[in-house]
Amino acid sequence: MTGNQVEIDLKAGIRDCRLCASRFAATQTAHSPRPVVWFRASARLLIAGQAPGARVQETGRPFTDPSGDRLRDWLGLDVPAFYDIEKVAVVPMAFCFPGYNAKKADLPPPPICARTWHGQVMARLGDVDLTILVGGYAQRWHLGVKTPVSATVANWRQHAPKVFVVPHPSWRNTVWLKRNPWFEAELLPVLQTRIKEVLNG
Repeated sequence: MTGNQVEIDLKAGIRDCRLCASRFAATQTAHSPRPVVWFRASARLLIAGQAPGARVQETGRPFTDPSGDRLRDWLGLDVPAFYDIEKVAVVPMAFCFPGYNAKKADLPPPPICARTWHGQVMARLGDVDLTILVGGYAQRWHLGVKTPVSATVANWRQHAPKVFVVPHPSWRNTVWLKRNPWFEAELLPVLQTRIKEVLNG
């Protein structure tokens, strides 16, 4: 079997996955699985996040929401560059929108998704030039850390330039950004420079 066929079969398996159908049906949104798959083996930049949001569940493209707008701003990427699937892979810890709880807050990504698919996708991507870990779920899986996101991001230099860690770009973290101005003043310029080197080098 060719490498290309392996990738095709892997993507088809993820798109057809219904492991969490009953779990999603029991949420406040009572939705059906819709895995959002966005990667190719040619990718040089990996964005590893948490899980698609409600809007992404509708569009079928990652980060088509205000969080995505903020993330693109952080990365210094316009929309065409961000969605260049030949160069940029977006692989969350769960491929489907997990739904809302009774308070309409996002539920966490079901661990069964990462256990089933994440290792296979990482093996297919291989050794990408740059990985950006967005939020605590991705940071814990990829780095094996147990520290809070704030502490992990504060120690970003110990992972750079191969890996960068950032908080989730949700509006909920706006207060955190105001309390930690070093993130935008120190980390982001280095990250943006590294992204340009990787994508344009």
